Amino acid sequence: MSKLVTIYGGSGFVGRYIARRMAQAGWRVRVAVRRPNEALHVKPYGAVGQVEPVACNIRDDASVRAVMQGADAVVNCVGILVEAGRNRFGAVQAEGAGRIARLAAEQGIERMVHISSIGADADSESIYQQTKARGEALVREHMPQAVILRPSIIFGHEDQFFNRFAGMARFSPFLPVVGGATRFQPVYVDDVAAAAAKALIEGVDPGIFELGGPEISDFRALMARMLREIRRRRVLLDIPFPVASLMGGVLDAVQTVTLGLFTNGLLTRDQVRNLKTDNVVSDGARGLEDLGITPTPMQTILPDYLWLHRPGGQYKAIHESAEQLRDR
Repeated sequence: MSKLVTIYGGSGFVGRYIARRMAQAGWRVRVAVRRPNEALHVKPYGAVGQVEPVACNIRDDASVRAVMQGADAVVNCVGILVEAGRNRFGAVQAEGAGRIARLAAEQGIERMVHISSIGADADSESIYQQTKARGEALVREHMPQAVILRPSIIFGHEDQFFNRFAGMARFSPFLPVVGGATRFQPVYVDDVAAAAAKALIEGVDPGIFELGGPEISDFRALMARMLREIRRRRVLLDIPFPVASLMGGVLDAVQTVTLGLFTNGLLTRDQVRNLKTDNVVSDGARGLEDLGITPTPMQTILPDYLWLHRPGGQYKAIHESAEQLRDR
């Protein structure tokens, strides 16, 4: 019988790519999510019955234990960018990660991959990064043989980075930029999935791998690049950190006052704190190359999905080509 992997958060941005790679490798894939009916898009990644969404609450021991029954390996892709309701950074990114590792160890599961983030630091100003670091510590405590992947900003067709700002640029003459000088090392989502799959299938030395692409750019340069790709001219409006923190505080307060009816998906105070620190691979850190993976450049992927945000959509390139012919 083929091996089984349980992927917590396996229908999300990163998880779905890992699920697809594991299915292609012949594994049975159990995708553990809060709402299985919203994760049906993963089923075609494999043969009939090979990839199955199942219900799971990462905050509950019994729920987490049930979906890893019989698994040969587990992956934790669960993370949040904004706290809402019971989904707090500590409960999801620290306690949730530790719960998966602890229960996997109890069941004798030998392989685990945990998706964290570059910048995870117990001493960080950002609660997001503090809880990422706490989650890593709990994973190492219970599963010392686990592989921890720390990606920089992840890009790809379903990303919430380039797509988010490109969507804003479609309707606004200004594009606000907080932390314009902060550096990032964007990594392609399928490269992250390839790293996870290699750790699960082939086995690699345990510990932390920091994943970044071949290019390092500051936030402002990334936004300028995105605007060129979508063929739109917009004013990049630099927002100083004190002003951004005030804006985030107001939006956080609105979420609190409305009892969560408004979820602050625009800008939080914690995101502002996070943007003060560079998000690049550390000197001497193990990375994609150590896993035998060549990082994918942004220019080979961005045009494949950002065309959606161009004034003429997929026909913009055709119009540009026709204009060049007329000029001749």
